[in-house]
Amino acid sequence: MTSVPPVPPVPPPPAVPPPGCPAHEPLYGPKFAADPAAAYRRLRRTGPVAPVELAPGVPASLVLGYDDALHVLRGTETFSKDPRRWKDLADGTVPMDSPVVPMMMYRPNALWADGEEHRRLRGAITDSLARVDPNTLRGYVDRSADTLIDRFAPAGRADLLGAYAQVLPLLVFNHLFGCPADYGERLVEGMSGIFDGVDAEKANELLATTLLDLVTLKRERPGQDVTSWLMAHPAELTDEEMVHTLVLLMGAGTEPQQNLIANSLRLLLSDDRFGGDLSGGSLPVEDALDEVLWTDPPIANYAVHYPVHDAVYKGVTLREGHPLVVSLAAANTDPTLTADQKAGNRAHLAWSAGPHNCPAQGPARLIAAVAVEKLLDRLPDVELAVPVEELVWRPGPFHRALAALPVTFPPAATEPSGAVDERSAEPGSVSAAGRPSAPPQWSSTAGGGTRRGWSGRLRAWWRGE
Repeated sequence: MTSVPPVPPVPPPPAVPPPGCPAHEPLYGPKFAADPAAAYRRLRRTGPVAPVELAPGVPASLVLGYDDALHVLRGTETFSKDPRRWKDLADGTVPMDSPVVPMMMYRPNALWADGEEHRRLRGAITDSLARVDPNTLRGYVDRSADTLIDRFAPAGRADLLGAYAQVLPLLVFNHLFGCPADYGERLVEGMSGIFDGVDAEKANELLATTLLDLVTLKRERPGQDVTSWLMAHPAELTDEEMVHTLVLLMGAGTEPQQNLIANSLRLLLSDDRFGGDLSGGSLPVEDALDEVLWTDPPIANYAVHYPVHDAVYKGVTLREGHPLVVSLAAANTDPTLTADQKAGNRAHLAWSAGPHNCPAQGPARLIAAVAVEKLLDRLPDVELAVPVEELVWRPGPFHRALAALPVTFPPAATEPSGAVDERSAEPGSVSAAGRPSAPPQWSSTAGGGTRRGWSGRLRAWWRGE
């Protein structure tokens, strides 16, 4: 009798979106920016991993569940960080001038490396950041915050995004990385263009050129700064690795930081749970930071991975070389997580997880906490200038970012400390009076704004106008 060979099992097909859920949910445009939670709810009906579009013609899969996110973030044997595996980019399906490419393309830094190469590049970062003294950092942020608040306090109104949350991380970056003042305008323009996808290819080139200039300068004149410490590290970073490590650190230290500050201030100024005692201590601020990191993380969708081979996960086929984007925001708000699981703990994924988790969580939290505490201490009667539901969020697949944060408050006197010769001191330095210098203030308004508006004001500030 001839035996019949067994029929090999057929892997389950990818989940089919139910009616009302598009084949590829767009993660760009004002509709998604206004209510990303609604998009995540629709996508969850598809399954733990759902098809999305990051920009026109750029498909990806979004990982939505908390446990599913950890599966990808910790699954180093199955999921690679190396974008050179991205098949749609390699074969030209996704063009190099796509607005999301600068945020996803390969760079020789720790973010996009695996294994031993990742450990080498990350070691240089962690060891160099460890040399930053927390007390020194706190004092610098505190004094920088005072300088910025002094500029708009007498007016009784401000856009806390453009005049405060966006500027403070840039001052800190200049100080920590030994960045000369005349590089500031180029760095602002380059980084803002990459995050918003506004002429992103040109912005990426500008950023790389500026940082190469900084690396060249520090090779010749090293100092007591993170850039110089990275160069001196036993990892022996090349100039190319230095440039792209600085791209990584600047990107992680500016855009997410400003969003954490602004989103926390928004919550504190709009949620009755935090009302009545905003200036009474650090507890409300710490609670607000935790809640924002759970519900509105400053980087909402990122941590891109690429399956090293086809795999089936919970009935969904994960194709080799197809980008898997981890939704840190959707994972943190996974309905399977109960309120009891969130209360009082910091197990959120805002800092990612696994070997590529954020190496600067402590400094990032410290900067945000000091910035928020100082603002509320100096302006305890600050209020939103518009209803919270009228605040506008900036479009983009990766970040959770306000376009403006207009507030009003009783006009306040500036701090009675020594004056700063702002025209001669470079941003990031500390004057003889003990206060950090800052370029001249632009005029801020209490109304909404656009990304182009704030970046224009920043450039004017760096130029001294």
